[in-house]
Amino acid sequence: MTSDHPVKRRKKLIEVLLPLDAINNEAIHRKSKSPKGFPSAVHKWWSPKPLASSRGVLFAQMVDDPSEIPEEFPDLESQDKERQRLLRLISELVKWDNTRNENIRKEALGEILKTWRRACQDNLDKGIRPSLFNPETPPSVWDPFAGSGSIPVSAQWLGIPAVASDLNPVSAIINKAIIEYPYQFKGKAAHSLSSANTQGAAFIQDNCEGLIQDIEYYGEIILERAKQKLSDLYPSYRIDQELVDSRPDLAHLKGQTLTCTAWIWARTVESPSPAFKNCFTPLATSYLLSSKPGKEAYCLPTYKDGILGFDVYHGKPSDLTAIKKGSSAGKRSAFICQASGDPVNYQYIRDQGQLGRIGSVLMAVVAQSKNGRVYLPPRGIDAEAAKDAKPSWKPDLDIPENPRDFKTPLYGMKKFGDLFTDRQLTAYSVFADEVRRIFAEASSELEAEESHEGVIQQKKQCLARYREAIGVYLGISVDRMIYYGTNLSGWLPKDSALRDCMPRQALAMTWEYAEANPFGKSSGDFRSCLKIVKDFLEAATPNSPGHAYAAPAQSFTPEPASHKQVISTDPPYYDNICYSELADFFYVWQKRMFAGSLPGLFETIASPKGEELLASSYRYGSREKADKAFLDGMTGALVNIASRTHPAYPITLYYAFKQTESVEDGGHASTGWESFLEAIVSAGLSITATWPLRTEKEGRLLASGTNALASCVVLVCRSKDSSAQSLTRKEFRRLLRRCLAESLKKLESANIAPVDIAQAVIGPGMAVFSSASAVLDQGDRPMSVRDALVEINAALDEYLTQDEGELDADSRFALTFFESYGYSERSFGDAEGLARARNVSVEGVARSGILKAVAGKVQLLRRNQLDDDWDPMQDDRLCIWEATQHLIKRLDSGESSAAALLARLKEISGHGNLPANCRALAYRLYNHCEKTKQPEEARAYNGLVIAWPELEKLSALAANPVQSSLL
Repeated sequence: MTSDHPVKRRKKLIEVLLPLDAINNEAIHRKSKSPKGFPSAVHKWWSPKPLASSRGVLFAQMVDDPSEIPEEFPDLESQDKERQRLLRLISELVKWDNTRNENIRKEALGEILKTWRRACQDNLDKGIRPSLFNPETPPSVWDPFAGSGSIPVSAQWLGIPAVASDLNPVSAIINKAIIEYPYQFKGKAAHSLSSANTQGAAFIQDNCEGLIQDIEYYGEIILERAKQKLSDLYPSYRIDQELVDSRPDLAHLKGQTLTCTAWIWARTVESPSPAFKNCFTPLATSYLLSSKPGKEAYCLPTYKDGILGFDVYHGKPSDLTAIKKGSSAGKRSAFICQASGDPVNYQYIRDQGQLGRIGSVLMAVVAQSKNGRVYLPPRGIDAEAAKDAKPSWKPDLDIPENPRDFKTPLYGMKKFGDLFTDRQLTAYSVFADEVRRIFAEASSELEAEESHEGVIQQKKQCLARYREAIGVYLGISVDRMIYYGTNLSGWLPKDSALRDCMPRQALAMTWEYAEANPFGKSSGDFRSCLKIVKDFLEAATPNSPGHAYAAPAQSFTPEPASHKQVISTDPPYYDNICYSELADFFYVWQKRMFAGSLPGLFETIASPKGEELLASSYRYGSREKADKAFLDGMTGALVNIASRTHPAYPITLYYAFKQTESVEDGGHASTGWESFLEAIVSAGLSITATWPLRTEKEGRLLASGTNALASCVVLVCRSKDSSAQSLTRKEFRRLLRRCLAESLKKLESANIAPVDIAQAVIGPGMAVFSSASAVLDQGDRPMSVRDALVEINAALDEYLTQDEGELDADSRFALTFFESYGYSERSFGDAEGLARARNVSVEGVARSGILKAVAGKVQLLRRNQLDDDWDPMQDDRLCIWEATQHLIKRLDSGESSAAALLARLKEISGHGNLPANCRALAYRLYNHCEKTKQPEEARAYNGLVIAWPELEKLSALAANPVQSSLL
């Protein structure tokens, strides 16, 4: 039976409150220290969502807020108590360390199912169609921009079926490995010939051990076959007497044959000096090989008969700065020719690259001894082995001519095959071909087992899927080896290890690179890459089925079409990441391994780009066309998403494009935000809540002069109410200021960083705008999203300046002086005018200790000029400005010092809530410094707010040492 009654929708927890600190702290911790078996380690993808935010957001999205359950929580006190219980549960379930804590998981799933049963009860009685509200079948979670699968894998962990789709086939492969195969083959016995001891067992208790056994079995076959074909290309290193004579420090290794783990190369060009024709110079940004204490090593260039070579040394160099600098000479000159001393600029290097004249020279050989890494001088055999490689295939796909993210074409490296040495191409082609061969061999072995057992069709399909899974995991291991094995893969002296070829979301030029040995028993070799897959499968905890697809978000419909999903997704960030073009790096190799074995995934020459949501000017020819393509595509995707969303639940959209100033209208607007928000409104969605989630380490967030994403904002959306009314611009402004004031107080109480405020308030501001059918300007013209963003930023500025009345007179003077003149020296007359307006005297402010007034000149004191021994209890003219600056000064010395001062400030009466006013002033000052481009000052105020919760905690312990000793 179908009914026209609207679905009853209860407000969800995410539309009221989130434990931001708990989610953010776990996300940051795991960003800096990924544990063994972490899903994101399986395969490279760009800008993956942290599991902490995915788990927390999903749970809060699927659980009713207690205020919506008056039958169980009739008053505010009981609602708040229950809400705090749910927030504590989120704080626990987001922790990776609780991944195998079944008590926490089952408690979380229980709350989700209670909400689902409540929704069924609300709506089945109204005659809403039963397919929407089957108490036995809660909706699945669908992520239409799945990327590396953080959101679907979080749903699976909770016990909710998950669907992952993404336009890119590389993403589909990752999601098959992350969410599809682990659940399908959990508990199944191994099938390979090596696992005879398990053949009688139908199941292995609750893990993927059988699958792991088969992957290892076939992996060893691939490794042995590759060794037979490639051993001559990877020579070992014998420590002979001649070497010991020149390197006495290697005497303890005399006679030993060491396995080489890597060869470190530098690019070269011919000297630009006519006097040094046919003499080549290294392009090396560092000659340092290892900076580990007690294991330092470095190399230096030499010329013998005009031929460039390198000597290797162990121990600390006498001039570490010069060694770290290598042959580089700064950005403008680029490098210094080591033969002539002439500058070698980038244009010369690019010209040489376009002519195919950039070469390479071996700087050092890295070998493994019983006592660790050994750095050895290059031998003739090392260079000859590399040159002897004759690849039979190389990827001939063009690298995009996008100079922002792809620098290599500028230097003549125009195809993806150019990113590899001939030896790397030869080796990885062999591994890729062996993976393809294993697909066929595993298939024949499993088919033989089918015939013997007389299995039914269903099992035949299962075995085919099992063969597919083995091949994909082996291919992913080769992918990882390739990712660490290009001529863009650097060497990290501090770790004595390989660096991947894309440490950021780009293919940047690397001047010295490390070539790994695929059989070297070290990072970058096949076994270590295979182990990453094994670690993931050992740690995997899929508690519900998952399915992965390669499909565009604009048109894909998860099966069955009659069902609706809970949708949480992380859409593309305007023009921030060129996903498909970066993914082509892997696509060309995956196509070689998987084409034909995985029907439908690798049928095009490159990753699909026609339906990709990317506002790239170089792709579309102009910014206007790129913006329109993004807006149209995102609107189409959101319309499809809205049509697939279960009406009982909101949609959550992650977005992390940094808001930037728009010169055109004098306000603050970002094309990325504007287009994304325009798409939300055009798709008939309204925003009901917004939450800033911090996912980066603090050091990166406070970096100035970059467009680093400070946090991602989660927008909570629902379909717009059909009865929504229009608003006039005046009504919009009034509602906006009231809404922003409430939201900003909530955000500040959650200790949002000042750097994130401009980004975060877009959500509540757009909630007002998007909930109306239209906001009408003069002449009844609908207000644009751009105009709404300008109004939102104006309201933010107004809010941040309204609390000036809470400041004392000296602080108001200091604030006005700083906003007018900064720390510059001004005439007494300038200061006197401001002082008169604030009803203070310049002399009086100077006595307070924050101002210098000498010989008719006035200047605010910088923090380093303030009294180091300042005691607020002894200050007879204490002001909020002074206390704020001293807190920041103390924070530079450590949190404990700043916390001790905060504890003292709390004891002072007669100044209102002095600590709270200091924190509010920091918000105000950050906003001013960010607008006036004073990054160092902005960093100081942002840092104080970020550190505030820890300072509060430490100051409380300092104020009550007896209690802290009992904890």
